[in-house]
Amino acid sequence: MPVFEYTALNIKGKTVAGIVDADSAAMARQKIRSGGLYPVTIQEAGEPPTGIKPGFLSGLQIVNRVKADDLTVMTRQLSSLVGAGIPLVSAIDALIPHSRSQPLKKQLTQIKNALLEGKSLSSALSDHPQTFSALYTHMVNAGESSGTLEMILERLADVLEKQQLMKTRIRTAMVYPVFMTVVGIGVLSFLVVVIVPGMAQIFKDMNQALPGPTRLLLWASAWFRMWWWALLSGFAGLTALCISLYRSGKGNAMLDRILLRAPVIGSLICKISTARIARTLGSLLQNGVSMLTALMIVGRIAGNSSISHAVEQASLQVEKGKGLAASLETSGIFPSLALQMIQVGEQTGELEAMLYRTADLFDRETESSMMRMISILEPTLILVMGVMVGFIVLSVCMPIFEMNQLVM
Repeated sequence: MPVFEYTALNIKGKTVAGIVDADSAAMARQKIRSGGLYPVTIQEAGEPPTGIKPGFLSGLQIVNRVKADDLTVMTRQLSSLVGAGIPLVSAIDALIPHSRSQPLKKQLTQIKNALLEGKSLSSALSDHPQTFSALYTHMVNAGESSGTLEMILERLADVLEKQQLMKTRIRTAMVYPVFMTVVGIGVLSFLVVVIVPGMAQIFKDMNQALPGPTRLLLWASAWFRMWWWALLSGFAGLTALCISLYRSGKGNAMLDRILLRAPVIGSLICKISTARIARTLGSLLQNGVSMLTALMIVGRIAGNSSISHAVEQASLQVEKGKGLAASLETSGIFPSLALQMIQVGEQTGELEAMLYRTADLFDRETESSMMRMISILEPTLILVMGVMVGFIVLSVCMPIFEMNQLVM
């Protein structure tokens, strides 16, 4: 059933917007009026707005993504409604008007229509892979099969919250270094472009030989003022090249291998991926997903193509009857501590619980490593800034000192 977006006026004359599902625009208009609203505009979701030519958006890919926070809130609310005994269709219908995300509203409406047509929830969710990942749909499928959908949705919300919390911590930790870098580049650019050219005329009027550092500074200032556009173009081109390489299959694999082998960053990426894989694998196994299917899913969410390939190879070994820890050890990528914990879990029959502990451990290790990196990066940035500003000040002051010595 099509989904229509509309704007309408309520009894007080206030403009409201929303979405409604109907067989046609006429039925959608009738449905809106039955709710006490006076429709102003109605158009099918996904169509370009009225007044925009069909070819205007050609060549542009516009993706309405659902934020992780909105998805987490919706999952927890759906779990509460299902746990209260409300039918699934009614529960989703109740969530639609309260969702803050317009893209999520559209998708929930389409999911509700799919359920009314007889589809299962996991099948309806799989029609929207950009929002509901393979992990999400497989866990929901396991919950439907075992009759524990409420519990599965609650665990899904917990997993999503932990993933979002880790991303937030990483972003928060990087705010200060990025701010310092931007401010440092701005200050140095101001000194070189504005201050130094003003001093150059003074040095020229002195009519004497300038020290080497001063000549180097004047040359750098003149070059930067003349070729700044080439510098920016080169930076933009390099960025575009890196993005293009990353989006291509071979380039992505090459960059992932380089990052994984980097001295400090590689260890951090490995810890983050290990925690993500362990938590996801534990959730899937605990909810009845088979080992091979679970490994296939976690291989997709590893975040690094080299690690994903290692998980795929491990799944082939597990299929032949080899243990999980021994299969993962073959790649030489995963930390030995994680492998030992997984092996203990296999031997004691508590693999799921041990996977959760492994995830918690490496989440803490990741946060600790991030804090150590930031604690080293911050004074390093300050030191670099100090050295460069000191060089500029020294280069400006040296001719003045020499002139004073000649006068004396």
